[in-house]
Amino acid sequence: MEYNILAINPGSTSTKIAVYEGKEEKLAVSIDHPAQDLDVFEGINEQFPFRKETILNALKEKNYSLENLSAVVGRGGQLPPVKSGGYQVNQDMKRRIIEGPIVSHASNLGALLADAIAKPLGIPAYIYDAVSSDELKPLARVIGIPEIKRQSFCHVLNSKAMCRKVAEAEGTRYEDKNYIVAHLGGGISISAHEKGRIVDVITDDGGPFSPERSGSIPLIYIVDMCYSGLYNKREISKKLRGMGGMKALLGTSDCREIERRIAEGDEYAELVYEAQAYQIAKGIGELAPTFETRPDAIILTGGIAYSKMLTSMIQKRVEFMAPVVVMPGENELESLALGALRILKGEEEAHIYKEPEKPKIKY
Repeated sequence: MEYNILAINPGSTSTKIAVYEGKEEKLAVSIDHPAQDLDVFEGINEQFPFRKETILNALKEKNYSLENLSAVVGRGGQLPPVKSGGYQVNQDMKRRIIEGPIVSHASNLGALLADAIAKPLGIPAYIYDAVSSDELKPLARVIGIPEIKRQSFCHVLNSKAMCRKVAEAEGTRYEDKNYIVAHLGGGISISAHEKGRIVDVITDDGGPFSPERSGSIPLIYIVDMCYSGLYNKREISKKLRGMGGMKALLGTSDCREIERRIAEGDEYAELVYEAQAYQIAKGIGELAPTFETRPDAIILTGGIAYSKMLTSMIQKRVEFMAPVVVMPGENELESLALGALRILKGEEEAHIYKEPEKPKIKY
């Protein structure tokens, strides 16, 4: 039996969908949402009916019958820390997304959209490898401020999927290997995968600067800026995420534009671009001791891994540690569909989402 799976990936300005028959993509559509279409909504959750309608219309335009579907899988959002892998969408999950508390993000709509399309068809709705999947070792959680513990935030979905692909190509299993994965996108995260689990991470604000994010900065500088009276909270936040990194340094986050400038002799652009590669390489090296042995491979993935200039600069600094495999692209829809396929085939079991227990008050 071939399973037909609809994968849904809601982003801040788009909703991407794809239908897979088994492992084969049958159709894919990227639905752009201009600012004027989304500005009429007060928040992310209010966009739900609009996005659902655009998905159904897109499938109708492709003459695809929903009756063919075996399951629907959506991007996992900013839930409280959960296990990696799949979860069947249930009332507890939907309640948390709708009522909160939850960090506002378009990916939160993935579960709601999957459930709304699947329920009338009598088929399961899943999320897979949510952003908040957390498998960190206790050792990796400890930081120097006792009020805070580190949590795992990285590009879980694509990073794990690329590890599985590398392992499969080698004729082995993800669960038997140790990989370091650098996801290179608008934000950059680096993760250590030990025998199928992400045991440590460098988050997109805790390591190298990226096209649009500042990365790790000595905290005393940020404290001084926060109390200088020159910036409000929103302005500081934008400097860290959205208007930081190469966007702040070079006025653009487009790697193609930066490489064009370098080709035309812009020495400062070349310095900044190589500095970004240098910091990515340092981040990979920072995670290398995680395994207490040499990693089996270093994987470079994400949208800007298409840049051969950038990946070659990283590779020359890290290939002494392990073979470097470049797997460009986000691959999120495929990763969602293949995760749901493993559940449908009985190769994995979907987790059941339960609300975290509230801490007991001691009197």
